[in-house]
Amino acid sequence: MTEEFAGVPGKVAPAHGTVDEAVRVRPATALRPYVAWYSGYRQRGLRPALHRGLPSPYLTFILTLDEPLTLAGHPDRTQPPGDYATLLGGLHTAPALISHDGRQSGIQLAVHPLAARALFGLPAGELSGLDVPAEAVLGTAAAHLQEAVREARSWPERFAALDGALLRLARPSGRVPPEVARAWSALRRSGGALPVAELARETGWSERHLLNRFRQETGLTPKAAARVIRFDRARRSLAPAGPVVRLAELAARCGYADQAHLAREFRALAGCAPSVWLAEEGPGAAKFRNVQGGATGPAPEWEA
Repeated sequence: MTEEFAGVPGKVAPAHGTVDEAVRVRPATALRPYVAWYSGYRQRGLRPALHRGLPSPYLTFILTLDEPLTLAGHPDRTQPPGDYATLLGGLHTAPALISHDGRQSGIQLAVHPLAARALFGLPAGELSGLDVPAEAVLGTAAAHLQEAVREARSWPERFAALDGALLRLARPSGRVPPEVARAWSALRRSGGALPVAELARETGWSERHLLNRFRQETGLTPKAAARVIRFDRARRSLAPAGPVVRLAELAARCGYADQAHLAREFRALAGCAPSVWLAEEGPGAAKFRNVQGGATGPAPEWEA
């Protein structure tokens, strides 16, 4: 059974024909080494909008409920835009662009990258920077997952169905090298502050060997992963505080050299300045609530 740890009750306003639901829960205990959370969302009657899918330390796995997911732009800009009934995305260092016409619905899973072997049968490195239909990796299991959540009548039933389907799918033997797991955990604990040389000493590997194996398992080099982890921490700290947050203080707290460094990294990884992101998708933004961006605050770690 899923355990709710953050959620916004569904809001329905029949007079205006709008629906705005968002619920976030943790998966069943046995799945928490693989998945940090499920985010369910259903919206109707909103203004058409474009959302940035920001880089994060989690793989993206989306099962749509009604209409398909429309990607106007991928992190890898050579991928053509398209519609997806299911989507599996690797770690990336550029935003995805997601559009909707006032309607969107589905469940997003935040998957720990080191759990890719256990859940998907391949290392996350094979998905690096890419968005693919989930059936391209999972085959008919992707359709069964989607069917299970579409047949359920409520969010608790959908999450319970997802728990059951994923527990049958998981392969506990799909483990990564313990040295990579230690390096990833150390990066997460430090907020992306550890240099590669220190990570290599912690694993007992050479820097070159660590770089190659780390990239194979996660899709990013240790340095790129540190950037994404640091950025993810900064934008999650920025979101609850709103535009009055002092960027200089946030930069120091998240390990940036100064406010200018934070601003440059935000533009590089989000495609816009922090002030623009806050205005368009932060708390109280008029555009629409960011239901695919993940929870604010700390999240559970992948367990080796």
